[in-house]
Amino acid sequence: MAEPRNRYSTVSLTLHWLIAVLVVVQIFVVSDANTDGPNAGFWIGLHKSTGLSILVLTLVRLGWRIANPAIALPADQPKWQRVLARATHVLFYVVLLALPLTGWLASSAAGRDIVWYGLFQWPLLPIGGGRETAGQLMDIHRALPKLLYVLLALHVLGALKHQFINRDNVLHRMMPFIPRRP
Repeated sequence: MAEPRNRYSTVSLTLHWLIAVLVVVQIFVVSDANTDGPNAGFWIGLHKSTGLSILVLTLVRLGWRIANPAIALPADQPKWQRVLARATHVLFYVVLLALPLTGWLASSAAGRDIVWYGLFQWPLLPIGGGRETAGQLMDIHRALPKLLYVLLALHVLGALKHQFINRDNVLHRMMPFIPRRP
């Protein structure tokens, strides 16, 4: 019988951390200091490009995850914690897909061009509705980060719990530079 994996693949690690960095970038890019004033168009364009990059990378990560299932959680972890961990991961995928999709749909409904990092025109989706539909989609788009922040907090707290309370090797799976405990 093969020995169970104790670390995620390089592809999984790269996608996880690249998406994480882009999410943090998004938090700073859309701050009020950046979205008001003479350079607002630049920051909004950067926000749209980064959001669409997150969408594409999340789709790739989801495909990779389907082809390469997650490592089993520790057997001694209570069932409610395993359920919470899996639910958090599923909701991460939902939010990381829904946030850029609602932004893309809102831009499309309003007929606002998206130029991906100044390199090419990103296609708008065939959706009508104008400003009213765009406004409704933006309401959803603006509400979703609150759920994302809750998920981020749960994710980080869970990782810290595993590292400092459980003292197992769960954090090592996604951060290989952390020494593996015997």
